[in-house]
Amino acid sequence: MSGNKFKDVKGAGSILSTVSGPSAKAPDNIAAQNDTGARLLSKKSGEQELSNAVSHNSTKASEYGDAARLPTMGATTNPPGPDVTGSTSSEIHASEKVGSGTPAISENATVTSLDRARVDSSDQPLTTNQGVPVADNQHSLKIGLRGPSALEDFILREKLTHFDHERIPERVVHARGSAAHGYFESYQALDQYTMAAPFAAAGKRTPVFVRFSTVAGERGSMDTARDVRGFAVKFYTEQGNWDLVGNNIPVFFIQDAMKFPDLVHALKPEPHHAIPQASSAHDTFWDFVSLTPESAHMLMWVMSDRAIPRSYRMMQGFGVHTFRLVNTQGESVFCKFHWTPIAGTHSLVWDEAVKLGGADPDFHRRDLWEAIEAGAFPEWELGLQIFTEDEAAQFPFDILDPTKIVPEEMVPVTPVGKMVLNRNPDNFFAETEQVAFCTAHIIPGLDFTNDPLMQGRIHSYVDTQLTRLGGPNFHEIPINTPVAQIHNNQRDGFHRQAINRGRVNYEPNSLAGGCPFQAGAAGFRSFPERIASEDKVRGKSELFADHYSQARLFLDQPNGGGTKPHHERVSF
Repeated sequence: MSGNKFKDVKGAGSILSTVSGPSAKAPDNIAAQNDTGARLLSKKSGEQELSNAVSHNSTKASEYGDAARLPTMGATTNPPGPDVTGSTSSEIHASEKVGSGTPAISENATVTSLDRARVDSSDQPLTTNQGVPVADNQHSLKIGLRGPSALEDFILREKLTHFDHERIPERVVHARGSAAHGYFESYQALDQYTMAAPFAAAGKRTPVFVRFSTVAGERGSMDTARDVRGFAVKFYTEQGNWDLVGNNIPVFFIQDAMKFPDLVHALKPEPHHAIPQASSAHDTFWDFVSLTPESAHMLMWVMSDRAIPRSYRMMQGFGVHTFRLVNTQGESVFCKFHWTPIAGTHSLVWDEAVKLGGADPDFHRRDLWEAIEAGAFPEWELGLQIFTEDEAAQFPFDILDPTKIVPEEMVPVTPVGKMVLNRNPDNFFAETEQVAFCTAHIIPGLDFTNDPLMQGRIHSYVDTQLTRLGGPNFHEIPINTPVAQIHNNQRDGFHRQAINRGRVNYEPNSLAGGCPFQAGAAGFRSFPERIASEDKVRGKSELFADHYSQARLFLDQPNGGGTKPHHERVSF
């Protein structure tokens, strides 16, 4: 270090080098007696002290054999000072942009309420996206009053370019939807069954965002089409986000995710002329289901009045699949989720649905918005069907089959809490359109089963967001950000917002004191289900082959669950 370039840290030696790690321990002092030199010496000597404190990976042995069944918490060491784990010793220099010069320690400052993202332009001038005030928003820049437009008009180019890219790909299914904020309130603690945060105590409230949708129609289709309705609830818990992604019908058309693309292709408008919109009343759909007998039960529901609900506020919701609840002792039971509207379950009749589709295609969206604006907050009660593995083994159907229900006569529904929607979104695109629901988003106390449709959804719902929302950082979009802190070593990618402090982006490490560390028993652990020795095979269990018993059970209801005999509803 010659000359005056590094006079403030004279004598620092190799601790300043960015070519490689220090070739020797940090000096006890450096010749320069100033704040810059002192900060650098403090940071570099602290890094060496922290690294020396972690001489080996003390938890490595717990990764093998039976010890691995109970993950241990990662070993950590506290740094000598907050500067030690920072990216740069110059972080103390503050500005309106970089911040206070005193970074928040042990905190992800991007994780906070939606207030951080809300924009109100009252009493503010128009600007560009770079914050430059716009003097004239009426005219493009021209060479003379009647001349050609100038290529240098960066204001026009920014405005048009942003407009040209405002639309994002719509969801492949559930494209047409409406949503609202609210809360879930637990009736009592369910700690005998689950450690999931929303059920931790009586009266506990958890923020939620709920999106209702049709399935087949495109983003601009009508609300009142005969169709399944999506009923997706995002719980923002202190353990992370939990998405209960269900429908208003408790079963589905198919038994295995392998057939989902085929089902949707058959259901969507026919590819040669893109007709019909938001309707299953066409040849390709009925060709597919006529050769897919496991769809029989679902068809009974779709052709009933349940497929033309009066309002989202008057619609049931179901988790569809069988899930697991897991308690702090690692004990597990099976569970089915049921949402029941306090206003009652009501439907339209077919003539009403058709007329409303033409007169007011936004009927359900308008109804939900206006009810909340008027203070008539929609409410649902959450009920659970809870049963053991031994009980499930006695059922005459397979609980892993998503085309089957567990009849309430066999396992009653136990009310465990209520959900209230009391706030409309500020911006449809930013919240309702950009929200990303995913079956894989679960929290400690919950787990999956081997339902072959669910297993495919775990992958597919994440995968679709990569295209729709532009990359792997869709969790940083404000509506998707949890209220729980996010700390991991995922980095970079399109639209990254978090600015990670420090030079460590791996685990295990010593240079960050072992942080972020694995949570061990406090983190999510998959239930250790024992699998009997089986061959790797493509197929289903024999109980999956019963396609008609529960369809017949549905038909045995008075009028088949509708206002007209079922055979009349199938023809319209």
